[in-house]
Amino acid sequence: MSRFLNEWKRSHDCGALRREHVGETVVLMGWVQNYRDHGGCIFVDLRDRFGLTQLKFDPAVNADAHAQADRLRPEWVIAVRGDVIDRGANENATMPTGAIEVEVDQLEVFNPSKTPPFAISDRTDANELLRLKYRYLDLRRPVIQKNLVMRHRVNQLTREYFSQHGFLELETPILSKSTPEGARDYLVPSRVHPGSFYALPQSPQTYKQIFMIAGYDRYFQICRCFRDEDLRADRQPEFTQIDVEMSFISPEDIYELIGGLVRLLWKQILDVEVGDIPKMTYDESMARFGIDRPDLRFGLELQDVSATMAKSDFKAFRGVVEGGGIAKAINAKGAATLSRADIDRLGDVCTRYGAKGMAWIKIQPDRWQGPIAKFLSDEVRAELTATLDAEVGDLLCFVADDFTTCNDAMANLRLALGDKLDLIDPNAWKWVWITDFPLFEEKTDSGRYFSKHHPFTSPAPEDLDRLDSDPAKVKALAYDIVVNGLELGGGSIRIHDQDVQATVFRKLGLSDEEAQQKFGFLLEALSFGTPPHGGLALGADRLVMMLAGTDAIREVIAFPKTQKASDLMTASPSEVSLDQLQELAIRSVAPRPDDDA
Repeated sequence: MSRFLNEWKRSHDCGALRREHVGETVVLMGWVQNYRDHGGCIFVDLRDRFGLTQLKFDPAVNADAHAQADRLRPEWVIAVRGDVIDRGANENATMPTGAIEVEVDQLEVFNPSKTPPFAISDRTDANELLRLKYRYLDLRRPVIQKNLVMRHRVNQLTREYFSQHGFLELETPILSKSTPEGARDYLVPSRVHPGSFYALPQSPQTYKQIFMIAGYDRYFQICRCFRDEDLRADRQPEFTQIDVEMSFISPEDIYELIGGLVRLLWKQILDVEVGDIPKMTYDESMARFGIDRPDLRFGLELQDVSATMAKSDFKAFRGVVEGGGIAKAINAKGAATLSRADIDRLGDVCTRYGAKGMAWIKIQPDRWQGPIAKFLSDEVRAELTATLDAEVGDLLCFVADDFTTCNDAMANLRLALGDKLDLIDPNAWKWVWITDFPLFEEKTDSGRYFSKHHPFTSPAPEDLDRLDSDPAKVKALAYDIVVNGLELGGGSIRIHDQDVQATVFRKLGLSDEEAQQKFGFLLEALSFGTPPHGGLALGADRLVMMLAGTDAIREVIAFPKTQKASDLMTASPSEVSLDQLQELAIRSVAPRPDDDA
């Protein structure tokens, strides 16, 4: 029987030993990072998640251990016992353990390893798909381990923070009711109830509201959620959120609570001070930045030039404004030096987001240069100069379209310009609360409204009488917390009155019968003494992504999916047997690879 594990326990991790440990006999266990034979002694760097320690195998100390070491290769799992010695003039100042090495007198190989398909190091040229296929190897890389350790620390601090503020960590079901009112649900068939399905929760929304009705007035949970939607760089089909709900509150209570949490996390993890977080209404954010999650690290604010362009001879813009659309402009200060190719690429950004194109003008010392300059009278030029603070050397960029398209295009043009002109400080943190959202999205051709946040969001009390007469003008008691142009989380005060909730359901196109079928349990619960309440959910994956300084959310999730929502390591999703389907009373209509079709 091995003396390691039974008699010789691991005494230190591979990042622990320092000069003060010289003379001690230690036991280390881990993975071989690299191997060097210097023509007498063999040197091995041993790695675990804490760091690296150099091992020295000297034939004069133990010839058998030296002979064994000659076989070692990267990623072999070993245990060693030996004495800590000082490296003296050979100290490696780049390693925390670089002042010492362990002179090994006992070695055991727990398991050899095949040659890995990529290097287990922070610097790897392996593509992401290969890394995801061999995720168990990718997870050994120090940068990924650092991210997951940070994630643990974030969870730990979050639990401590909410516990100190009187919250209860309560669990909600994973198998729940399908109420498709946004992203598609992941459905789970019931064997016990053939033909019926559970849904995996997109959020614990109704359950946490029921906790409030039940009197558990401060709830939080770090929970898993699921949405069957197309993926983006910062989205996954299953994700984690920090979920919070409170009774007897106003939005200000949420701002104070969540502000305290992010101040704690940024201080403890990054040693960054987060001050008071300013507030900005949705309307102001859309007017100034064209988006409800503005990046405040740079200027380039949008200006509405609809009235001015309506006076111009540029028919394309004038027609848009006369038809009820808007025209907006950005003054890129000093950017008249950009080439035509650069400007064309900026125009491509606008068309990518639905605009028909981007108009532009360079303010030259002797003229206004650009395709639309000839359509602008002296009066129009004077108004644009005043509105945009235009000066010689500036580049003016314009888009005219319907409200949504114009703002989408201009918001993304602003980001592209900020990047092109190097205006964005990567080390800055700019926070803002976006408030006073519309309760409903724009009315569609069908006459139906959609919730801007979700159907349980409370209308502003002063707008309750507009629910029937003018729903598009109703504001919501909703709020998002935004940092550096990313929505970190969002929430609202909830509807706690059964009649108001029923009215909102009707405005969303649900008949009373449909509302009862989908949400009858909640409507009935609201009639049993429901307190005013509200909450918020923070995207835990996105939060850790930002703290880790990466723009790829898969780098902070242990087992992420690809952009096609597949797990390359386990080859899932996968087909199941006909027996399994029959047991669930399900027949697949998906074509099989060997079908003629």
